[in-house]
Amino acid sequence: MPSPYRAVFAAPGTRAFSAAGLIGRLPLAMMGIGVVTMVSQLTGRYGLAGALSATLALSAALCGPQISRLVDLFGQRRVLRPAMVVSLLGAAGLLLSARYGLPDWTLFVFAVLVGCVPSLGSMIRSRWAALYGTQPRLLHTAYSFESVVDEICFIFGPIISIGLSTTWFPEAGPLLASLFLATGVFWLTSQRATEPVPHPREQHSGGTALRSKGLQVLVLAFVATGTIFGSIDVVTVAYAEEQGHKSAASLVLAVYALGSCTAAVVFGMLHLKGAPAKRWLLGVCAMAVSMIPLQLVGSLPLLAVALFVAGLAIAPTMVTTMALVEQHVPRAKLTEGMTWVSTGLAVGVALGSSAGGMVIDAAGADAGYGVPAVAGAVAAVVGFLGYHRLNRPVPQRGEAHEYDSTRHESTADRMA
Repeated sequence: MPSPYRAVFAAPGTRAFSAAGLIGRLPLAMMGIGVVTMVSQLTGRYGLAGALSATLALSAALCGPQISRLVDLFGQRRVLRPAMVVSLLGAAGLLLSARYGLPDWTLFVFAVLVGCVPSLGSMIRSRWAALYGTQPRLLHTAYSFESVVDEICFIFGPIISIGLSTTWFPEAGPLLASLFLATGVFWLTSQRATEPVPHPREQHSGGTALRSKGLQVLVLAFVATGTIFGSIDVVTVAYAEEQGHKSAASLVLAVYALGSCTAAVVFGMLHLKGAPAKRWLLGVCAMAVSMIPLQLVGSLPLLAVALFVAGLAIAPTMVTTMALVEQHVPRAKLTEGMTWVSTGLAVGVALGSSAGGMVIDAAGADAGYGVPAVAGAVAAVVGFLGYHRLNRPVPQRGEAHEYDSTRHESTADRMA
């Protein structure tokens, strides 16, 4: 592991909570596609399968920030375990309803409950911020590593989920995703020493983190960014099918994620100076420009190359976004702020999937790549219009990490 990453993981507990985050985040990439695979196999109704997946995603987008707000208020352990239980009960009900052919409305009710899943990525990043909030270089490397973890989940999660559901039994993918969620949450919440101290007094004042004008810009831009991701997934599957190699779509999309993963590893080893707002705007513009070659590809190999290059802009933009969230959201609302960004991304993915599908039906897969191109342009416009807001970080109260003397040691003591 390169030296910047060794330095990040020198603090006690970092390897354990990062590993728990990896396991707990796999369901994010497994559950939606697992539900689609399960329901389509059991009923043959792809429309129902897609509607359930969309319901799950919308529920997660609505519930995620509220769960994270409660985490900032009461702490990770007290909130994540009850939220996980609700999600697991919903998953159990969904699997049983699908297996025994219960009325469709029961499937949707349980899909809503499944969406009450906590945002483990935000929880892990808030732990990194608590440890390294006063050490920007280490925090930058830590956020870069978490982007690598995100990409690993999205490379292997769908493969595992689809593979189990198609070769073992239809419910296997969502079932394993539920087990990963339970393991990740219980393991993470058992690690009290690195848990950020809640801020109940500050949380009661000032309202939601979304009142931050800088965060509003980031969330809007990430709705457009999510539209890029959602549309590329759908359009690439359709394009591969038109080329007569539908099964190759998963490999092509894995190359897209590999580009982002590669960039995250390299980006984490760099020590960049200057305002993060400028780097963020450059990253958003790079993502927009990288959508142009997709309109020109004429084969799957060329598409894979174009997507790998496009993926290089993703992770640096994501990493810088989280750094900006930390600047523009009061520290007492940091977990909620990070989750709002993820929510914007999830909403965009749903919009992109829908828009991509409609364009494919109307004009074919080639025309479908116009959707991510338009979405990239919108993201760039939002970035330019909101740039002045991102250059005005909010003042933070107190130190980067406030320790509960009954549960925490100082960072200096840990590193000694």
